[in-house]
Amino acid sequence: MSVATLLRRKNAHRDSRAWADLFQSHLAFGRRRIDPLILGITIALSLGGLIMVFSASGVVAEMKYADSTHYLQRQIVWMVLGFMMLFVGSRIDYRQWKAWIPWIIGGCVGGLLLVLAFGPLINGARRWLTFGFFSIQPAEMAKLAVVLYLAGFLANPNRRITDWRRGFLPPVVVVSGICALIVVEPDLGSIVVIGLVFVCMLFMAGARLQHLACLALPMFVGFLALIIFSPERWERFTTFLNPFQDREGAGYQLVQSLLALENGGVFGVGLGQGTQKLLYLPEGHTDFVLALVGEELGLVGTLGLLGLFVILVLKGFRVAALAPDVFGRFLALGITLLLAMQAMINAGVVSGLLPTKGLTLPLVSYGGSSLLTTMLAIGILLSIARQGRAGS
Repeated sequence: MSVATLLRRKNAHRDSRAWADLFQSHLAFGRRRIDPLILGITIALSLGGLIMVFSASGVVAEMKYADSTHYLQRQIVWMVLGFMMLFVGSRIDYRQWKAWIPWIIGGCVGGLLLVLAFGPLINGARRWLTFGFFSIQPAEMAKLAVVLYLAGFLANPNRRITDWRRGFLPPVVVVSGICALIVVEPDLGSIVVIGLVFVCMLFMAGARLQHLACLALPMFVGFLALIIFSPERWERFTTFLNPFQDREGAGYQLVQSLLALENGGVFGVGLGQGTQKLLYLPEGHTDFVLALVGEELGLVGTLGLLGLFVILVLKGFRVAALAPDVFGRFLALGITLLLAMQAMINAGVVSGLLPTKGLTLPLVSYGGSSLLTTMLAIGILLSIARQGRAGS
């Protein structure tokens, strides 16, 4: 037998062993138990959100579409698709996302540009791409894209975050470019979430305080300029300080939200018995669904719902701490911060602690783009948790 033949057989055997090892690793990954606490909280929040969306939207849906279940039906479809996204995200080894980051960022930028070029103008903003009977909001997906990009960048050993030119400035440029496209829509709420997650991730990665201070100043000035030079945003900001001063005008939505929370008291008026959803509270099934939770389920129900978010966030931080590599650590951290920031800001807006912004409550509010993105993010978190448990 020739030497060439022996070498070919040896290489073929080695390749077959490599494919067998890869297949066995995928089987082992698939057999690892999915984290029951994260999955259980996700199911509880999404099902609870489905009930509250139906309760909050029935009257509006009846008036607009002559079908009180219109929003419920669409939310069920989005929820089913969302759990499919969660399943896919949990089954994919999270390390594979690192290779897809350039394509994800490119798709994110492309989607935002398409919105500005072809998106319909709704309430003075272009935020959605419409495809027949459904629409998507690229800004929601941009949040997760930014987290993936930052996790990949910060995990690169050649990118020292303490180096201004090579480690700190590049992510600032990329994230600022994405935020600039979102500002033009305009969508200030998404910008606030991305900015907070961005700064927190850089801080936890060990960025220099003087670099963060240099970043914080233009961020604050830019945010202030966006408020001052927009009459609508300025009115929202000043009204938030005393909404009852213009309770029939700019302060109407916040006043109705506060009245809903007051009506609910400690134990609520009962599921389905709320009155603010009777065309009093605008966006009751989307941005202000928490106000209706407070009215119908009371302080106890509101704290219980927010408590689930607290447990989910704490669990997310634990997943980050037990992640087997730096990429998984920053990815879990970013996803957890994304969930925490959105929930905190939404609760702050509903309770009058923050100015009104168009941000949904993750997993609970009506909205397909938010639900799909959140489910995919939690699926990735579950994938990291699987690997972390095996390595701990």
